[in-house]
Amino acid sequence: MTPEQQQLLRGLPAVGILLEEPRVGEWIEQTSRPAVAAALQDALDQVRRRILEGQADADCGTETVLGLAESLLRAREAPSLVRVVNATGVVLHTGLGRAPLPREAVVAIAGAAGAYCNLEYDLDTAKRGRRQRHVADLICRLTGAEAATVVNNNAAATLLALSVLASGREVVVSRGQLVEIGGSFRLPEIMAASGARLREVGTTNRTRIGDYEAAITDETAVLMRVHTSNYRIVGFTEEVPIGPMAELAHRFGLPAVDDLGSGAMFDLGEVGLPREPCVGDSLSAGADLVWFSGDKLLGGPQCGIICGRKELIQRVESHPLMRTYRVGKLTLLALEATLRHYADPAVAVQRVPTLAMLAAGADELAARAEALEQKLAAALPGESFLVCSDVSYAGGGSLPTDALETVVVQWRPACAGIDRITGAMRAVATPVIARVRDDAIIFDLRTVSSYEFDDVVAAAKAACGDSDDD
Repeated sequence: MTPEQQQLLRGLPAVGILLEEPRVGEWIEQTSRPAVAAALQDALDQVRRRILEGQADADCGTETVLGLAESLLRAREAPSLVRVVNATGVVLHTGLGRAPLPREAVVAIAGAAGAYCNLEYDLDTAKRGRRQRHVADLICRLTGAEAATVVNNNAAATLLALSVLASGREVVVSRGQLVEIGGSFRLPEIMAASGARLREVGTTNRTRIGDYEAAITDETAVLMRVHTSNYRIVGFTEEVPIGPMAELAHRFGLPAVDDLGSGAMFDLGEVGLPREPCVGDSLSAGADLVWFSGDKLLGGPQCGIICGRKELIQRVESHPLMRTYRVGKLTLLALEATLRHYADPAVAVQRVPTLAMLAAGADELAARAEALEQKLAAALPGESFLVCSDVSYAGGGSLPTDALETVVVQWRPACAGIDRITGAMRAVATPVIARVRDDAIIFDLRTVSSYEFDDVVAAAKAACGDSDDD
């Protein structure tokens, strides 16, 4: 250690002295003394490391330490989860939280989150109630199911249902439906975790009703269809619809179940989207249990919804695993508010953001794109922005092969490189996440609303070093 380094180290103030500074007193009032003391100590430690590594100059006294401590404190006090602008065009972007909730769901959460509520309290009888009742009747009315329940995601629904129906016995599934979803969730592994044994039938691309019948033995517990919501097998293919499968299962005294995954509540073809299997259609065709996600095509909160025969739902709810997978009041509030829109599909398309974004037409997207391009051009006159056609996708393991025609604003920045621009747009107060292709930044208007235009402009200006704060 050099004499200069020793002198710099001796000149560093103690935490106790720093805590007496007037500005530090303001930090303590806003946060807490332990939090401020920890930030000051960490700032001192960082400055000491810089001195010992020869990276510090003579200016490493009180003001330097306080400035560093303030930055640390702000970073620690800032929430980790923040609102972002999704300009990627991927509607159900898993990394960005999938489905944005309807306004009514947000209002419902805000109204009850900070207070007590009748989660498990029957206001009519003054006795303990069943938390699922807040949404179960609504799900049944919308789908035609006898009963319904809700767990924390569709993977939990799969594991719980199979644990109830098939632990220690066989589940017959087409080889072409052994799905893997994000996070390395594989159906054979979740089936093994439930205690059930997988019995594959058919081939990857073709499975017939005779394949299921030939596989039924005394060890068979259930026939299961899995909707391949995140991939498609095309060409020389054949699969068995849930109706004939259910008929076969019932002839042998077995239940037939349908893992729909995405969970369309009505024919999406009515709003110009590719058709997905509907929950109600599956139940009408004879499925004994159907389960699906709440935060995919339904457009609600993350959860898994199980509906079907009352006797089977009662068995699911009485299983020991049910308590480990049950949802809390915030999920139920959001789900109830979302489901209420589905009484009329036309209303759902307008009021459920996921459906509204998926169904948005070219004219609507083009108008928004022109408006955003004008704002960006006015804010950054030295940059070039172009409105053009493109494609986007549903994402979230839904509609995997169906590209949606969209309109985007394309930016080939002159002020800085692509990596610097995109990194800077992620570092602002409201981060903007865009997609990059062919040395251009793409703002896809399918997932950018008009009220977010100012956020996009602010992020672009900051990325070019032209922030309003300068």
